[in-house]
Amino acid sequence: MGSNSTSTAENNCNVTHLTFQYSLYATTYIFIFIPGLLANSAALWVLCRFISKKNKAIIFMINLSVADLAHVLSLPLRIYYYINRNWPFQKALCLLCFYLKYLNMYASICFLACISFQRCLFLLKPFKARNWKRRYDVAISAAIWVIVGTACLAFPILRSAGLANNTESCFADLGYKQMDTVDMVTMVTVAELSGFVIPVIIIACCTWKTTISLKQPPIAFQGISERKKALRMVFMCAAVFIICFTPYHINFIFYTMVKESIITSCPIVKSTLYFHPFCLCLASICCLLDPILYYFMASEFRDQLSRHGSSVTRSRLMSKESGSSMVS
Repeated sequence: MGSNSTSTAENNCNVTHLTFQYSLYATTYIFIFIPGLLANSAALWVLCRFISKKNKAIIFMINLSVADLAHVLSLPLRIYYYINRNWPFQKALCLLCFYLKYLNMYASICFLACISFQRCLFLLKPFKARNWKRRYDVAISAAIWVIVGTACLAFPILRSAGLANNTESCFADLGYKQMDTVDMVTMVTVAELSGFVIPVIIIACCTWKTTISLKQPPIAFQGISERKKALRMVFMCAAVFIICFTPYHINFIFYTMVKESIITSCPIVKSTLYFHPFCLCLASICCLLDPILYYFMASEFRDQLSRHGSSVTRSRLMSKESGSSMVS
């Protein structure tokens, strides 16, 4: 990390330059970019164009795919920086890419919680599902974007310290603005509660409720297969949440305290700083796991993708055949 982003604890423990993170970030983002771009583009195409039923959390899936695409499209610039270790572009572009990373993370967390909650609610109260309006999901999604988008502005603001004096640095090498203790505690508490604790409680409760519902007798408009589909969806949301976002939010508390020199124990400082890049890489992998959620957990998505994928293949084959017959 650059000198602007080091704290007293880092200097005392001689952990001021983690060289391995450059190759780690570059490798991870290269691995994610092409599959993530293709999978989320295909998912967004199918979800928006071919699925007429907008219940079963489809609106939230569309927004989740948009959040993933926003991060995926910024990955080439991240790859360039971590390979060359130089930022030749405008600093505003650096901060925008940095911002999109956290926007993707917290928007994904919110939409995963919404998907779990809605599938569980509609499973337990099927009559409510029949009366639910599409505009409700649209309004909830718009509110999430506004709230999360505003809250995530804190990340580029805190990490833009010293950027005017060192315009060749970006991402992991951005400076870190020291905060007042009260402000730091408030920010960490709000981020952990709203971005991790509350969503994980929602997802855990939905998983438990959905599991319990399998032991109850079927009710109107709902068979055992529908309950199993809902359970798979909720379980997948929980898996994505645990794999991608739990490590970061556990480490985030220690990382902030290390940066503020509240934690000075060298073993904790070193383990926290070394673990941080791996946590951010895991958070980015959600761009690959979310399309799996759409494909394997939503029967409508699977049916439409296979149907329209085969029709596109047939039309291309027919055009090639007609073209070859004209040549012959």
